Amino acid sequence: MAIVEKLHVHRFRNLSNQYLEPNKNINLLLGKNAQGKTNFIEALYYLGHNRSFKTKRTKDIIPFDCNLLQVGAIIDDARVLLKKTNSRSEITINQQKAQNNSQLSQLLPTQIISPDRGFVVGGAPKLKRSYLDWGVFHINPNLLTTYKSYNKTLKNINLLLVKNNTKELEYWMSKLAHLSTDISKARIEYIQTLNDTIKETEKSNKVDFFQQAGDLSMNFQNGWIRGVDPLSYDSVFGYLSTNIQSFVRLKHLGCGPHKANIEYSLNNKTENHLSRGEQKTLSLVYWMVQVLLLVEKNIKPVVLIDDISSELDQHKINQILQFLSALDVQLFITDIGNTPLNLSQENTTIFQINNGIISQ
Repeated sequence: MAIVEKLHVHRFRNLSNQYLEPNKNINLLLGKNAQGKTNFIEALYYLGHNRSFKTKRTKDIIPFDCNLLQVGAIIDDARVLLKKTNSRSEITINQQKAQNNSQLSQLLPTQIISPDRGFVVGGAPKLKRSYLDWGVFHINPNLLTTYKSYNKTLKNINLLLVKNNTKELEYWMSKLAHLSTDISKARIEYIQTLNDTIKETEKSNKVDFFQQAGDLSMNFQNGWIRGVDPLSYDSVFGYLSTNIQSFVRLKHLGCGPHKANIEYSLNNKTENHLSRGEQKTLSLVYWMVQVLLLVEKNIKPVVLIDDISSELDQHKINQILQFLSALDVQLFITDIGNTPLNLSQENTTIFQINNGIISQ
């Protein structure tokens, strides 16, 4: 169970030397626009991923007159410190150097709901794969090695295709076929688990939000052309090996798990035919069911909700807060403060942010 007990954010956008002792349940950060609310959410996300959900460039985050950002926390009694410059990254856990970013993600699994990140339904394929693989990773962390090997293999294949070097392609295509089937299997199994969790939740009559959403479905598009069995090494390798010349002409491999996608539907309407409101509702259902699934697996993520009232009506906000509060996960919520939120005073700590300064 992930609980942020203490937090220190230093030189992260407009946040400098900000110390907090968060509530283990609900933390509400109120402030007007452009005061640093999203920066705070971004800093927490950064601590769990060693990257931002808004930019790839570290220099966008470090204040222009500084050369180092720092985010530290005590998480479940573990002391975590992340320091980063434009050219160097240093992560320590209990004063021991972390070997990779996955140690952060396992220690601080974070589920984020943010207008800046975008809604998964109606979103880009990359965002959908990120949503899917986040869940796959936390259910089976060992697959991280498979994902890394796949990306490295794909990079080698594309390099050989650019150079028109077909002699070594068979070896790398064979390796990619093995890795591809493992990834596709894990994704398909995870989607089935998500769908089963939704059905069980609807039957329980405990969550009105799920029932009111309607008839939901996820159509997984595995990234291969029709006729290729994504779970069969022979089928994948056979397709790759017989189409090498086509790939050489294209100079890249334009199919495979890195091109996978999800098509969501609601009441038999595909996501492209849904209204913005329906897309948001469906996105929220799938975000929340992912949290529910991890909680059932005894993996309690920290949930980050940025600017909660900007995209959601009062009814949806109350349903989300009721649902997540019942799961007993730690929440960090930001809001402009114009609309009262239905929060338990006993389990909530309210913070104010003004020009990057946070006070309780």
